[in-house]
Amino acid sequence: MSDTSKFPHAMLREIYEQPDTMRRTIALYLNNDKLISEVAGQIRAWSSPAGEILVAASGSSRHSGLAAEILLEDLCGLAVDVEYSSEYSLRGSRDLRHPSVIVVSQSGETTDTLAALSAARTRGQKILAITNSPESTMAREADFSMPLAAGKELAIPATKSFTGQLTVLYLLALYEGARLGQINTQQLQHHIQQLEAVPTMIERQLDAWRGQMAQLANKYRTAQSYLFLGRGIHYAIAREGALKLKEASYVHAEGYPTGELKHGPNALVSEHVPLVALATVDRGNEGSVLRYEKTLQLLGDMKKQGAPVIVLANAGDEQVKPLSTDCVEIEATDEHLLPIAEVVPLQLFAYFMALEHGVDVDKPRNLSKAVVEAG
Repeated sequence: MSDTSKFPHAMLREIYEQPDTMRRTIALYLNNDKLISEVAGQIRAWSSPAGEILVAASGSSRHSGLAAEILLEDLCGLAVDVEYSSEYSLRGSRDLRHPSVIVVSQSGETTDTLAALSAARTRGQKILAITNSPESTMAREADFSMPLAAGKELAIPATKSFTGQLTVLYLLALYEGARLGQINTQQLQHHIQQLEAVPTMIERQLDAWRGQMAQLANKYRTAQSYLFLGRGIHYAIAREGALKLKEASYVHAEGYPTGELKHGPNALVSEHVPLVALATVDRGNEGSVLRYEKTLQLLGDMKKQGAPVIVLANAGDEQVKPLSTDCVEIEATDEHLLPIAEVVPLQLFAYFMALEHGVDVDKPRNLSKAVVEAG
């Protein structure tokens, strides 16, 4: 089978490339299951003595920043804020906290994020750039760069660059957690082993997800809007799933924290406005179990309400299936790694929904790969 027949669009091919791009990215920062010491030294020089970090990014990159907020707070005990680049660059020159700054951008040339970098530099803040282009302006102008190894991404909707960002940010959390003594040697080895297993885990599920998401896109093709729901670190993926659907298929969608559904958005839910709920769980994580149990309660309420719900849940989870209209299974892993797997079927859903609506999925209207004009 030719590449064109197996992957008729760059977006689909790049979705399938993600296991390999993750492996290449991991290899940049790990050697024989150990964190590369030169990177650790550079991160030490970047880190704020006060333990404060600000993430500036836009679009999908901001959603990876939202995931990073949870990663760095949960695993490292750091205080993290996430800003829209377009807003942060207009805050003025005063910042009394003086946090370290992370700028995240697929291209490394995003105008708003470069403006945020410039503003941070004016304030004398240390800057870490995470980009898919190690030769980009952003990578050159930052104090330190942690590149991805995703390779050139042709489709405008970000897929492999997004999972690459999540991978690098998870590695950053391991570096910082180990440096700060929040992650001991045994825990570090567990985290590394779990991270290294994720690409193969995704690879095993890709074909099944591809078939299922094609069917769901056809089933829900007439929906007018979607509400994507996630708690904790999964909220970032709810936001990303909604953005992918909007930009790829022109179907309206919004991402919300699951617990906020009843604080207004539930008025929208109907047969024409389905829910997409993230209900995976890490049974070894107390907070994850609590979030899962609260999500089950909400799903029960939605079932009584008659709401159509697509649920992403652990493979074999028999508690979720009766509460969902359709259930997409995800193999279990650590709480902080589940988002990397969860986003892949949502990427496929956006892709197939675009085909249902006759959209040129690689080149959606009004969008460009790198936003080089200020917002």
